[in-house]
Amino acid sequence: MARRGLLIRNRSKPDDWVAAVRARLADAGIELVDRPCGSGEEACRIIAAEGKAEGEGADLVGVAGGDGTLNGAAPALLELGKPLGVLPLGTANDLARTLGLPLDPLAAAEVIAAGQTRRIDLGLANGRPFFNVASLGLAAEVAQTLEGAGKPLGRLSYALAALKVLLRARPFRAAIAAGDRLVRTRSYQIAVGNGRYHGGGLAVREDASIESGRLVLYSLEPGSLWKVVLLAPLFRRGRHVRWRQVRTASARTIEIRTPSPMPVNLDGDLATETPLRLEELPGAIEVFVPDA
Repeated sequence: MARRGLLIRNRSKPDDWVAAVRARLADAGIELVDRPCGSGEEACRIIAAEGKAEGEGADLVGVAGGDGTLNGAAPALLELGKPLGVLPLGTANDLARTLGLPLDPLAAAEVIAAGQTRRIDLGLANGRPFFNVASLGLAAEVAQTLEGAGKPLGRLSYALAALKVLLRARPFRAAIAAGDRLVRTRSYQIAVGNGRYHGGGLAVREDASIESGRLVLYSLEPGSLWKVVLLAPLFRRGRHVRWRQVRTASARTIEIRTPSPMPVNLDGDLATETPLRLEELPGAIEVFVPDA
């Protein structure tokens, strides 16, 4: 008997791959029900409504879109408890990178067809689930800039927005409680990772893993911001944490407070603000992954 797969896809993205993916998964015994959506929030509503529908519930969910679509769908995916297949169609595709998935939807469908899964952690930011990173400071300002301008140039749009933000950046004061340790500091950016990557392939830390059961934090503290630009290649592998001006921490629970509320970027979307409580949910989601 064929398994039923719910395909949630961002309708603003090209759909020339859909027929090939449906045919490939049909060969693997998976019948896809195609449900285009216009936002992560709509994706969440569709999964909640159809995932457990009597007699027509989903055996698995495929989400075709970027990190924003996945982030919006996360609450319903957590509640449904069915395996997740990621079909990357976004600009950054950081969750796909963390999972080692190919960035082509048909190749990613082959991973679903193969059937190999593992359980990954999920973060909570003020009770809201996220896959990759919660951040405030520079990354949140970049997200604010992109909200108005969009991403017409793809990943180059991120770089241009980041440069604009760097030109006017100022440090902010924050209190960080990680486990039983409390520090007060000034920072340009605080990022807390559940996954390994953010910002289109920048590693949170060298040791960041979406299966560690712990959140990892870095804080960029006062110094020359232009050094960040010059040494940007180190961010690709998470080696920026070796700098003297970068504070790091790791814990199951992290709290961040600022003198006044600051927006928090969750996987590319401004979804909450400080004060911020972050928690780790180990092994919360089952996902399809390539064979080891």
